[in-house]
Amino acid sequence: MDSYVEGAIRVVAFYDTLMRRRVDLPALARASAGLAECVVGIQLHSTGRVIRMAPDGRQAAAPPAPASTSAPVTLDEEEIGTVWLERPGPPASPASLDLDELLLDRLAIAVAAVAERYGPARTTMADPALVELAISADSDEAARARALRLLGFAADLPVRVVAVRSQLPLDRIGSLLCPGRPVKAAPVAQVGVILATTVDPTRLPADVRAGLGAAGTPDRSWREARTALRFTTPRQPVVHYADLGALALLAEVPQDAARNNADVVALARLADHPEDLETLETYCATGSLRRAADLLHLHHSSVARRLEQLGRTLGIELTEPTGLMRVRLALTAWRLLND
Repeated sequence: MDSYVEGAIRVVAFYDTLMRRRVDLPALARASAGLAECVVGIQLHSTGRVIRMAPDGRQAAAPPAPASTSAPVTLDEEEIGTVWLERPGPPASPASLDLDELLLDRLAIAVAAVAERYGPARTTMADPALVELAISADSDEAARARALRLLGFAADLPVRVVAVRSQLPLDRIGSLLCPGRPVKAAPVAQVGVILATTVDPTRLPADVRAGLGAAGTPDRSWREARTALRFTTPRQPVVHYADLGALALLAEVPQDAARNNADVVALARLADHPEDLETLETYCATGSLRRAADLLHLHHSSVARRLEQLGRTLGIELTEPTGLMRVRLALTAWRLLND
């Protein structure tokens, strides 16, 4: 017990001294490896960077050994990283394990302090002004690069932008879209903006609307993501801009021109009849009477009667290819007007 107490006092005093000296993360890992007499690792989720130092003060050789002990790094009640020891050999004595846990606990506190002092925005949520600077078309390249660097994105990594609308917190959506990789989120112009190096939209809950821009410059990706978001529907809540193709041109049509189009005017009269709109949208999405009937849980003859009546109301022959194309375009233009 006396030996443990002496060791614990030494560990606490050691990290108190390091924190007073305001060391950076590599120095913190190097000093910790010397104290622990084994490889020490540090990783921050915001950047994905891994720092591994050996007891001799050099970078540890790859590949890394399995962690013998690890601990999360938390800041403002959010896990921002991990620290660990790579101690070789059989499990140590209980007293040694206790000291390892204490060392990692103090190391995690020190890493959080360094990340708060020197690091980029430490949580998924970021300063909206910084995010807006990164995605604005009016920003010069130097200002954009600096904003991305402060947000924690490496200069050599392409950044994708996702525009979202949801009742869920943005930080949760960001973590779902890009687990374990650099991701930042902020509200801009009443739209949720998420910046990430990679995205996995299949992880999104069904009630999240998301438009995905392509990888590349953040300003262009933001324009694409915002456009794609306008094309989302309850039936298609996630839209990739690259999948829109020529349909993206509809977003460029002046609103007055779209609003005064005869097909759009006729379709707008159905706005108070959600059942009719659902029938039209389902038929347009499938292009098949029977498939639409299956999705609507109706007999195909009932759907046929509805479409015949809707065709007369709209003045469009819905069973003809040209009529189907017209109503598809009109539906899309009408949704864009009401976005």
